[in-house]
Amino acid sequence: MDVSEFPFNPVHVIATLAVVLLLARAGRAAARWLRQPEVVGEVTVGLLIGPAVLALSDRATFDALLPASVLDVLKLLGQTGLVLYLVGLAHKLRPEPGGPSQRTLSALVAGAFVIPLTTGLLLVGLIRLTGDTAARGDAPVLAFTLMVAVAMSITAVPVLSRILGDRGLSDSAEGRFALSAAVVMDSLGWIMLTLAIGLGAGDLTNLWRAGAALLVGGGCALLLRLGLRTGPARRLCARMPRTTAVLLGGAALGTALLTEHLGMTAIVGAAMVGVAIPGGTLAPWAGPVAAVSRAGLSLTPVFFVVTGVTVLIDAFTAVSWVLVAATLALGCAGKLLGGYTGARLAGMRPSSARRIGVLMNTRGLTELIVLEAGHRAGILPAPLVLALVVMALATTAMTGPLLGLADRSERRGIAPVGSGLPHLAGRKAEADERTAAEAAAP
Repeated sequence: MDVSEFPFNPVHVIATLAVVLLLARAGRAAARWLRQPEVVGEVTVGLLIGPAVLALSDRATFDALLPASVLDVLKLLGQTGLVLYLVGLAHKLRPEPGGPSQRTLSALVAGAFVIPLTTGLLLVGLIRLTGDTAARGDAPVLAFTLMVAVAMSITAVPVLSRILGDRGLSDSAEGRFALSAAVVMDSLGWIMLTLAIGLGAGDLTNLWRAGAALLVGGGCALLLRLGLRTGPARRLCARMPRTTAVLLGGAALGTALLTEHLGMTAIVGAAMVGVAIPGGTLAPWAGPVAAVSRAGLSLTPVFFVVTGVTVLIDAFTAVSWVLVAATLALGCAGKLLGGYTGARLAGMRPSSARRIGVLMNTRGLTELIVLEAGHRAGILPAPLVLALVVMALATTAMTGPLLGLADRSERRGIAPVGSGLPHLAGRKAEADERTAAEAAAP
């Protein structure tokens, strides 16, 4: 077939894709050099490619480098990567065996989730108080408020898990505590996100369509789960993991497209599929799910570039930098204070509670997925998306340095050394002191 018969120039698409992936790799390398999570460098480079090219050239040159036909293909590739990546992300949103007790976990979630939700309400109030119509948009007030609250309360499970592994905290009580709480909070966040998108539909007809999309998507996910529980499916997974991964990816894409066609964002459909895949010892699904998620992750740099071009270019001229500063301040305050308060409610010592607050402040790619869903649903306008993107990247980048600061403070004796469940450690210390006193007594 002649190249001219394509609705787009395939050579141009391949060349653009190669440049995007190369720059994403450079961003990851820069992040490693700066001792930051790779996603920070990858996201930052991806989001800034479009605005940087436009700033260094004119609009005609920019449109020649990235014509509408090529951008449409990149949008499709970016959405495909997002859907596939979400399969693995949603599959992880389940409590791990051997985690903290329900009581201590509930106490942490009460602080680490509720306080950031409150800062979301404060941000909405600030937007209304300042009359920032560009950041407010025209979405229904309840949907807008709920979406902003969710965006302020997200903690990125994959990035948090990677940070814990890099710092040797994965098997620590603090690490397990923080990761378990993040799983619970992100699960609650996805439920609230779905509700916000449904409320953002506006009139009753669109709301019913969104509800029908959820029912259909949930039905597809339920059928998939029932099918995966069968003996033939488990044997196929064990014998042909690559074929299983392709089938799971196809199921996720099909469900995502169906839910989007019916009026709900594709992200919700993909998340349903990820949750539906059995976990535990029912079947060896971990390998195929990881393969699907890796395939999606390899395409997420395209999603960042498209977001930078379609959302952030215009947002730079419309955003209030007072809004950016307020969003960052509230984002940090909500998670740091919320995580610390929740950990203290759970009985943890101040030093451990401070670490939990820092870990809860990690947002990463999960935050960007939430923002994408809110923007595509017409709830979050571009200037507010930009402010929240800056907050997500900054808070994620803060995690490593703040943990290092907490470690240095402990080594200097400023903060007491605590265990993951300090109320137990405190009791043990008291018992040890009593034993020593008894041994020293005449």
